[in-house]
Amino acid sequence: MLMLRRTLTVLALASVSSVQAGNWPNWRGPNQDGSANEKGLPAKFSKSEGVKWSVALPGLSASVPVVWGNKVFITAPIEASKQLVALCFDATTGKELWRNVVSEGSDLQWDNKSNVASPSPTTDGERVFFLFAHAVGACYDLDGKLIWKRDFKETHGAFGTQWTYGSSPVLDGGKLYIQVLQRNEPFVFQGFDKGTPGKDMSSYILALDPLTGKDVWKHIRPTHSQVESLEAFSTPVFCDHAGKRTMLISGGDTLTLHDAATGAEYARLATWNPLGDAYNKFYRLVPSPVVGDGVALVCAPKKSPVFAMSLDAKGKDVAPLWTSDSKIVSSDVATPAFYEGSFYVLDSDRRTISRVESKTGKVIWVGDTGSKAKFESSPTVVDGKIYATNFWGDVFVVKAGGDTFELLAVNEMGDGTKPNGDAKSCRSSIAAANGALFIRTQDKLYCVGQGAGQ
Repeated sequence: MLMLRRTLTVLALASVSSVQAGNWPNWRGPNQDGSANEKGLPAKFSKSEGVKWSVALPGLSASVPVVWGNKVFITAPIEASKQLVALCFDATTGKELWRNVVSEGSDLQWDNKSNVASPSPTTDGERVFFLFAHAVGACYDLDGKLIWKRDFKETHGAFGTQWTYGSSPVLDGGKLYIQVLQRNEPFVFQGFDKGTPGKDMSSYILALDPLTGKDVWKHIRPTHSQVESLEAFSTPVFCDHAGKRTMLISGGDTLTLHDAATGAEYARLATWNPLGDAYNKFYRLVPSPVVGDGVALVCAPKKSPVFAMSLDAKGKDVAPLWTSDSKIVSSDVATPAFYEGSFYVLDSDRRTISRVESKTGKVIWVGDTGSKAKFESSPTVVDGKIYATNFWGDVFVVKAGGDTFELLAVNEMGDGTKPNGDAKSCRSSIAAANGALFIRTQDKLYCVGQGAGQ
């Protein structure tokens, strides 16, 4: 009888693990590195072939679809009604299950590159959390019932970034984390007030109780950075290493490692932007860090190198484990992915993809995608394939692994307008869950593949 109980317990745990493996719970997926364990995904598809369903979205944003079980969550702005909405769709059919207005009546766009709905949601399978750039967040159960809503401007001030804030919330270890790496004083950009006079404008990481939305702790993250170099649009990344849970934060001219439970910093990468005559005050950072094989990767901005840092590092001004040749491997916007022992770096500007050995930085191959438009989405690597969407909504599929670059397909999924970097450009990364790809373009959400709940 005891053996039977143990067997049933093992089977139950295996079932839970299997369900979790099929989800895409945050913008970078179940491993927080742009990869997933899905199989049988197509390389070739179109708006009329290989699509299980598609649904019109009420507005365009860069937020990534988040998938848990039979539900897909996403954000959208609705310009006509000045609303910011949280949306839930059936992952099998594309039917809209619920729509909640999180905020209304405010400006939805502050610059010509993005809008206030840019951060992606996150879920733990019981609750789903939404955050918008004007510092309003909300938590719902999976049926759309409001659990809590909070305006962070009231306690911590408006987010003080020049371009529209785009960091996504992350759930980890029973906490909800929000990163705010910002200018250290209020300012005006393109006619809009950024930050809040009278509030502490230090950069910080905020840990919340997911059940109540109340602060658990606030960790101030100082750097030597100045002006726009203080700002980052990256998202925290979490991993297990040496028996503890580690939080990685990139921005403010450095990468830092923290105790995820408390926020305490214990290691800091030597800066890519040293003070002196060559100091650059405009090195805002977009890509998030990525972890693989005990190595953290961070991309410095604007055609600068990629830096690797050992997760065993401790102390300030840690020397890089290795540094790329920026003329070969670099990324200004796209966050790299890690898959089966290699980092995959999508160069936002050159439109190339590089396969890089994790521990040494050796470049195994570099390939030119031939894209006619820039990439600012991040690559998703799954089922032996790399998927990346350019500004136009073209999905490029490249073979992962191997000794040489191989372009498998280019799939035109956009609306045909071919934008070139304005707010109508496709910037959303692809989610892979339940045997399907979830692709957001200018006007639609597509489910591609034969999975999604089947």
